[in-house]
Amino acid sequence: MSGVAADTVSVSSRPMRVLGIETSCDETSAAVVSGTPEAMTLESCVILSQDVHRLFGGVVPEIASRQHLVGIVPAVDAALREAKISLADCDAVAVTHAPGLVGALLVGTSFAKSLALTHGKPLVPVHHLEGHLFATLLEHPDATPPFTALLVSGGHTLLLDVPAWGEYRLLGQTRDDAVGEAFDKVAKLLGLPYPGGRPIEQLAATAESPVHKHPHRFARPMLRKSATPGDDDYYDCSFSGLKTAVLYAVRDAERAGTMDAQRASIARGFQDAVIDTLVEKVVRAARQHRRTRVVLGGGVACNQALQGAMREAMTRRKGDVFAPTPRLATDNAAMIAAAGIFRLLRGEFAAPDMTATASLPIPGMSSAG
Repeated sequence: MSGVAADTVSVSSRPMRVLGIETSCDETSAAVVSGTPEAMTLESCVILSQDVHRLFGGVVPEIASRQHLVGIVPAVDAALREAKISLADCDAVAVTHAPGLVGALLVGTSFAKSLALTHGKPLVPVHHLEGHLFATLLEHPDATPPFTALLVSGGHTLLLDVPAWGEYRLLGQTRDDAVGEAFDKVAKLLGLPYPGGRPIEQLAATAESPVHKHPHRFARPMLRKSATPGDDDYYDCSFSGLKTAVLYAVRDAERAGTMDAQRASIARGFQDAVIDTLVEKVVRAARQHRRTRVVLGGGVACNQALQGAMREAMTRRKGDVFAPTPRLATDNAAMIAAAGIFRLLRGEFAAPDMTATASLPIPGMSSAG
């Protein structure tokens, strides 16, 4: 793991308390979590969202970095105050160091390094996506390996087999747009606000009313019934073609002057196609690797229609689905602190050259082979 000094001999199992810091995109967050990977307690979580990006229809990196500079000290102070502790009561500081917007990450990593050095605390670098895996554990103690994991957000779509914490097998990923990115782009086509996930979900829920009649059905991308585990498209996803199909549907409706009547139907057709695709990919992975637990992570994981469809599919296989609440599905420092506890107990600390990295595989991740 780049930027990490790991002591693989001395591995502790005693409960730890960690201050987590997250600044990978447009949320400035700090949190305190205590315990072990087997039993964690969320003591505090502060999330400062940057609503200014709504004006631009997407995250502006330079603005995000500047807002993190403004918010990081108040966020950390509030998290410690909410937990009713001081930094002296923490065993370590954990911070997101990859992946994300480099400028935003640098604010968090630079502040965390200074904070840890000043107070004589170990610094633990945490991978953002590993954090999303631990987020669900904070609310569902049974969300432990082995399980099939689906990480779906504005920047990532990953399907993983997780035999154990720290051991991640990459099964599939998006070949173009991430799921959250596709939701945002389709929302813009439909005249809905940014970010687009929640507005599309709300609009799609109205599509069955007599006013809309929901006639739209889009092809499910990369979902061949004849596909087998050895095929390249068995686990991978692609959403750019679906986005284009929505674009054509919107243009047709606009030319016909029926956009207002068809908007909900188009949203529902798009969401159904995405959900059917993701559910089938997850079921394939769970079946192939004999997993009875599915863990969802990332901002899109709080989509209720996705959760419902996934639970229905896994119930037929006598399996369980664990998903975070919206607060912990979004980018937050609680998940960073939780993953930080796991890494800290393995004796992994930041090396002096640790810095922010825009793109980096999850530590311990390998191809399924």
